[in-house]
Formats: sequence, C-alpha cells, structure tokens
Amino acid sequence: MVLWQSSPSSNTDLRVERVRQEKIRTILAVRNDRFGEFLLNIPALRALKETYPQARLIVALDPYVKELTPYIPAIDETLDWKAGRRHSLRERLGMLRLLKEKNIDAAIMLNPSQEFNILTFLAGIPVRVGYDRKWGFLLTHKIKDEKYLGIKHEIEYNLDLVGLIGARTRDLSLSLKIVDPAPLPFKGLDDSDFVIVHPWTSDIVKQWPFEYFQILVRKIIEGCKIKVLIVGGKDNLLKSRQLFSRFGAGLVNLTGQTSLRQLAVLLSKSRLLISQDSGPMHLGCAAGTPVIAIFRSGLAAKSSRRWGPWGKNKLVIEKTSLSDIKVDQVLEVVKLKLAK
Repeated sequence: MVLWQSSPSSNTDLRVERVRQEKIRTILAVRNDRFGEFLLNIPALRALKETYPQARLIVALDPYVKELTPYIPAIDETLDWKAGRRHSLRERLGMLRLLKEKNIDAAIMLNPSQEFNILTFLAGIPVRVGYDRKWGFLLTHKIKDEKYLGIKHEIEYNLDLVGLIGARTRDLSLSLKIVDPAPLPFKGLDDSDFVIVHPWTSDIVKQWPFEYFQILVRKIIEGCKIKVLIVGGKDNLLKSRQLFSRFGAGLVNLTGQTSLRQLAVLLSKSRLLISQDSGPMHLGCAAGTPVIAIFRSGLAAKSSRRWGPWGKNKLVIEKTSLSDIKVDQVLEVVKLKLAK
C-alpha cells in the first residue's frame, strides 16, 4: 500500500514527501528522554493531531513523564520506554510485538534513537521519520541533525521534523490543560502569595552558584515580603537541606516532595518561577507561569536560543560566566516582575 506521494522541495539537500492523510490512522511519536525535553514537543504533537485529526496518536515516553499526558489533549495513548539505559532483548522484542499489534502507519522519532529506528523498520511501519543518525538509513523521511548548532529553539526543530510529513499548526504555544488539579502536599498558602525557586540543573556547566541562590532567596523573603517555595527532585534533597534549612517561616522546602502533576499545579498558582535551564523551567512555561531563567551564553548547544523559556512573560538573564550574574541583578528583575 502506498501511503505517501512525492512532492518537489525547495531545499535541494532534503527530499520532503507529503503523506496521504486519509491513509494515516495511527501515528507513533517517540520522545522518551527527560520531562523538560518531552514538554518541548507539545506544539509538534499538536501539529500532528491537527493535520491528521482522524489518526490515533500514540506516544512512547519515559514512565516518569506519563502523569503529565492527561494535560496534553493531542495524546490518545502512551507506551512506556524507560530512558537512560540499555534495554534487554526481551524488552525490545516485547516492544516490537506491540508495535506490530498497533498497526501503526507513521512513526516519528523526535530524538535520534537507534532502537526505534530499528524497531519501527522491523515492525513494518510504512512511514518512518527522524534524524539522519543512528542507522538513519532505515528511515523513509529524514533530516540532518544540526540541533547542536543551536540556531533554532528545540520546539522549532521538533516542528521541522513533523513537517517532513506535512504536519503544521498555527498554535505554537507550550501549554498544559490542567483540568483536574492534583492534591497539593501542604496547606495554608494563598493561591498567588508565593514564588517558586528551582536552583538545580542537570548540567554542572549551567549551574549558577548555589551560594548566590541562598542569598537571593533570603533577599526575596526579606525584601519582597513574599513566601518562597524551593522545588526539586529527590536527588537534590540533601543539598537542598544544606542550603535552605535555616530560613524560617518565609520558606517552604518542597524538594523531593512533589509529583510532576503537583508541581504543575503549584507553578500554575505561583506568581513567579526563578530557575536555570531545567525541566521545571519548561513546565513553568507550559503552566503559564512568569519565568526568570538564568543561562550561560556562549555554548551553542546549551544556549537560551535553543533551550530558553518559551512563550510570553518570560525573561532570560545570561552571561558567558555565570558567576558574573550577580544576585542584585536578578533581585531587581524579580521586584519588577512582582510589581506588575
């Protein structure tokens, strides 16, 4: 069965083919890395759903991220595929069997994946889209992976990829539909009477000095007369206790205590999020939270151009050396944001 038709491309280095929409009934999208990177695919998933409204959209993701998918209307079904480890032969064969059972017509590997390039080929999925890496010769639609150059935002790169099969959307927003707020792990906070600080990042080269965060939090509590919530993962718990154990009633340390859905609800209620490049920064953008993001410039693959906060009411403070971003500089921006 022919599921696509060739059409000329204005780019001589890239053959773009238009898929026959009426033949696409089930689409698989694969993005099983960390939850921040996953969230940056929301516009691309929306584009797939709007372009192929008759199709069922299945997303393969890390199980940790799955609790956020009820907030993403484009997703119809999820498949668990743990990130960050090598999968056993049994797991791969199980996924291959599952892909065959789903009768998938098109698969989009939103991040280079040798496993899924092979699995989708062996499953006989007719349309296979991805980057020309990691056995990219198995793909029917592919694009050169130049994301490391940091010329565009990750959201735009994801849209370029689904665009290979004609998927488009005018709604480029990064938004979650939080319709059933998860129970919060504390009581007594006014809906708009706190700011959230996430002082962690997964990459040490992007880490604003911890002592700067300590000073900033204290100055916000004392100078802005507002409560500060510290958030982070369980792996940040020990460091968080060391940094923020003596701040009194003005600080609530929720490090390691929130699920992703609870964090999304907290962010949606917060007056402001202060963060570095991180999953919670992207979650704050998706929840509609005003964001101040601290970035290190000069690293194209890690730049704010590629990974910065997306949407309205977002501000980036960046310098080549993170230690050159002073606490009072960030505090001044915080005060301006809270005054609005």
